[in-house]
Amino acid sequence: MTAVFTGLGVVAPNGLGTEEYWKATCAGEDGIGPVERFDASGYPARTAGEVPGFDAADHLPSRLLPQTDHMTRLALVAADWAIADAGADSPEMGVVTAASGGGFEFGQRELQNLWSKGGEYVSAYQSFAWFYAVNTGQISIRNGLKGPGGVIVADQAGGLDAMAQARRQLRKGGRMMLTGGVDGAICPWGWVAQQAGGRLSTGEYLPFDTRAAGHVSAEGGAMLVMEDAAAARARGAHGYGSLAGYAATFDPKPGLGREPGLRRAIENALADARIEASTVDVVFADAAALPELDAVEADAINAVFGPGGVPVTAPKTMTGRLNAGGASLDVAAALLAMRDGVIPPTTNTEPAPRYRLDLVTTARETPVRTALVLARGHGGFNSAAVVRLDWEEH
Repeated sequence: MTAVFTGLGVVAPNGLGTEEYWKATCAGEDGIGPVERFDASGYPARTAGEVPGFDAADHLPSRLLPQTDHMTRLALVAADWAIADAGADSPEMGVVTAASGGGFEFGQRELQNLWSKGGEYVSAYQSFAWFYAVNTGQISIRNGLKGPGGVIVADQAGGLDAMAQARRQLRKGGRMMLTGGVDGAICPWGWVAQQAGGRLSTGEYLPFDTRAAGHVSAEGGAMLVMEDAAAARARGAHGYGSLAGYAATFDPKPGLGREPGLRRAIENALADARIEASTVDVVFADAAALPELDAVEADAINAVFGPGGVPVTAPKTMTGRLNAGGASLDVAAALLAMRDGVIPPTTNTEPAPRYRLDLVTTARETPVRTALVLARGHGGFNSAAVVRLDWEEH
């Protein structure tokens, strides 16, 4: 069974909608700026990637607005667009999404109501609007979907893990799956939680650069329709490419002196896709922008492909890291790169020679038939996915 992507829906800081995002990304247009969703002047980190020009009332019925977090509204719109792009309208479709923290902004408001006004002012919708699985639930309800559902909580890596779970459901006989991740926690409560992780930059987001000092947080992501290739062909669907391989690993316990797990994730994903490293045309890097984590990623890539042996890019330098939404957006970018034959750039970064990477810093026109997407999660999660232009059975 080959799992093929037949629909994309993108909500990103540098573009609302798939084509707007892709045009901006190929042009190197930045979506990072000062935090506008709240007053961040009292916090060390004051920049973020915020989705511009998004008014939920323009896209969703008014009854949904009081019961949904900003993150969920973005996810519902991305799901609508992915389903429309796929030309799919099947109640048998299932949903698997990735999440990192749930509806922070909604939860913060209700906690403020609780402590400042009293429990009678807390919305009944708080019971689910904050929850990790809320995007899966709301998408299913809005579209009347009755297929299998689930949520993966694994930070950035979760976006790839969700797609792998969707592929498992197709292998079990599922007809069609909607998968990916859309995240957003740009509010004081979410900001404090992210800063506690110690990985937010107080300046720029510069992975693989000698000035790297953390990432810029962001909101948004991508939803993708995935279905069995044979079924897609039978209904005449357009396919962007297939999920040919996937693997996940954990890092060993700190202090044991063992190699981190990212290289094994790459090798296992290639083995799952039944391809050699030489057939990979581009790597979409996790790009943590912390020197020790950038070194781990560069070492893993170089161990598999050789120093400078494959183009590497991190278009998330234009959006910031979208937490659970980041990896699915990278997969969408990889599929669009294969469609148009162009590798999007890593912006703002001056690649440090010590990493020995062929980091793509301006858009590079070249045939792309196979892409590797890497993602890691806080705490030692590693995931790797291979997407291919071809639809043949893998």
